[in-house]
Amino acid sequence: MNNKPFIIGIAGGSGSGKTFFLNCFLHHFKNDEVTLVSQDDYYIPAGEMTQEENKLYNFDLPSTIDDGQFLRDIQKLIGGEVVYKKEYNFNNPLAIVKILEINPAPIIIVEGLFILHFKEIGELLDHSIFIEADEQVALERRIKRDGMERGYPEDDVLYKWKNHVVPSYHEYLLPYREQCDRVIRNNSNEADEILKISEDISIELREQYCK
Repeated sequence: MNNKPFIIGIAGGSGSGKTFFLNCFLHHFKNDEVTLVSQDDYYIPAGEMTQEENKLYNFDLPSTIDDGQFLRDIQKLIGGEVVYKKEYNFNNPLAIVKILEINPAPIIIVEGLFILHFKEIGELLDHSIFIEADEQVALERRIKRDGMERGYPEDDVLYKWKNHVVPSYHEYLLPYREQCDRVIRNNSNEADEILKISEDISIELREQYCK
């Protein structure tokens, strides 16, 4: 890789539909055209916890992320190196730990809650996208996801939402909204709108960086 990759940052609060947008976006590229680095894989392991401990532990703080390693791995990808990283299993002791192979590519997507808050990571971004949704829509998505994918009781989800998720969003993410190049509202659960937006952005980028 002789040219510096184009770095896209995608930030958004919990339940904003960030993952769905990402999946739609990535669908428009070949595997060797784009690579993804996710903040979720840089959580500092908190060890095994009881359900009550998990409920009270605040995962929605920048201090829970190994931002130093996150930054170093992004820099390696920019330099054309392959990154090997353990996939984070959300403190599930039954989960099989996978080793991720993250390959350099002309377009690098960096996504996560705090990518704009981490100054050195934010400075690497060539283009930033902020995904948002109304709070009630985001909460309903969070309840559904945490119940289906992680088996969390609704009371625990509501506790975390009120005490962890919303305060963190207002302190560590929302202040950077106006600095982003694009703001995408994602209140609809219909795929067509997000597919169209992601297609338009991907066509523009492929023409410039994937020739």
